Amino acid sequence: MAAASPTRRRRAAAPAAALAAVAVLGALAAALVVGRADPGGLKDQGPSQPVTPSPRAQPLWPGLNTPSPPSTAATETASASQAPPQPVPDLIVPGRDITAVDVRAVLTKDPDVNAEERPALGSCTGCAVRSPEFRDLTGDGKPELITAVAVPQQVVLHVYALVDDRLVPILRVKLLPLFSAETIGTDLWLHEQTSATVQTTTHYRWDGVRLARLEQKFEGTGRLPGPADAPDPVTSVVPPGGRAPGPSRPVPQPAAPTATPTALPSPLAPRTAARPTPALPGVQP
Repeated sequence: MAAASPTRRRRAAAPAAALAAVAVLGALAAALVVGRADPGGLKDQGPSQPVTPSPRAQPLWPGLNTPSPPSTAATETASASQAPPQPVPDLIVPGRDITAVDVRAVLTKDPDVNAEERPALGSCTGCAVRSPEFRDLTGDGKPELITAVAVPQQVVLHVYALVDDRLVPILRVKLLPLFSAETIGTDLWLHEQTSATVQTTTHYRWDGVRLARLEQKFEGTGRLPGPADAPDPVTSVVPPGGRAPGPSRPVPQPAAPTATPTALPSPLAPRTAARPTPALPGVQP
């Protein structure tokens, strides 16, 4: 049999080369697909989680927040008893709506309101009951009632939580007459100017039973006394019978005369008397 011609062999090899090229391209495509599934590559993690903004400070009674006058009295917090607080007796919240209660009725029935606060519930000069504020301080999604009883020399802050249809006192704290308060999330912050240069900040948080004091900070405010406040030694008060303390100052001296006067003989200088010359004896011729 005659051998195949070179032309026929080249035609038979062309399809084989094409098939090999296709196989190589398929392998490269598979490698690219596998590379995309590599852990270091980009993946679709589904919808992103919503970003929760940080809670902002919300002041309580912003219209009444004025700078406190300097005072040496520190914040006095009522000591929390070990027993859980009891509901205010003889008081039912209508419709379990804490915003519908009468604040004065709550304070009147609350046995924790002492005799010093009671005059503010009637007619008292310099007394007041602050309008209620409602904030969620327990984290249950329901608001708590916040009010304050102001009497001369002090203010008492009260916080009540709604349990079923009853009000439970969860905080009672004495404050300076002028103070500022705010809530940040479910936390309560109270600010007092306890001295001319110190502000006291008290932080309260719900512990499952009551609002407990979490921390208390003392921050410096204003300019502290320094060397610049020392009195001028020249203007110091002169003590009785003494001299004013301070650095010595040169005493001005009178100017020297421009012309020197003629020297005069001293009156005490001794004087020499003139003696007569003795006569010589004459010579006789």
